Amino acid sequence: MTGSAVQRPLLFLDVDGPLIPFGATEPYPTYPAGSEPPGGDAHPLLTRLDPGHGARLAMLPCDLVWATTWMDDANELVAPRIGLPRLPVVTWPEPSAIDGQDERLGLHWKTRTLVEWAAGRPFIWVDDEITGIDRAWVATHHRGRALLHRVDARQGLTDTDYVSLDAWLREAGPSTTVRHSPAGGTRSRG
Repeated sequence: MTGSAVQRPLLFLDVDGPLIPFGATEPYPTYPAGSEPPGGDAHPLLTRLDPGHGARLAMLPCDLVWATTWMDDANELVAPRIGLPRLPVVTWPEPSAIDGQDERLGLHWKTRTLVEWAAGRPFIWVDDEITGIDRAWVATHHRGRALLHRVDARQGLTDTDYVSLDAWLREAGPSTTVRHSPAGGTRSRG
């Protein structure tokens, strides 16, 4: 060992699906905005943001990162409504020739970028579009631990999801196994 500090795991967080549920047939609960951030003509689905998510996410032993097409709008419109500070934002690359290949393989367009962004650091990716193809690709191409945790977009993050995320983050000991978490994610430790 070179004496370098161990970095906390990352948690890559999508907005649509995990934080803003959609697709259910019954109406969703809505929450008051509190103090509206500047530019108050916000997205109409922002009222679905449960303000309790911010505190629960902040309590997880990891570094939160927005991994969403909302980009920095997540800091401007989402974070204030759920009580999070400004977070780092994954910047998505311009489309390239590899995107067509990935699409044919069924690999999510975010997968490669998140693995590159993590740079070997342990990470969780919370999204509603993760598949087994993404899990297999990450297990092969990422040298650190990773949990790809799929959230049901109709419900968003639930108590069960938070228990799974917290348990994975607190696990100790190296392993090279890959297994499914009870909430539908995959645990990969390396």
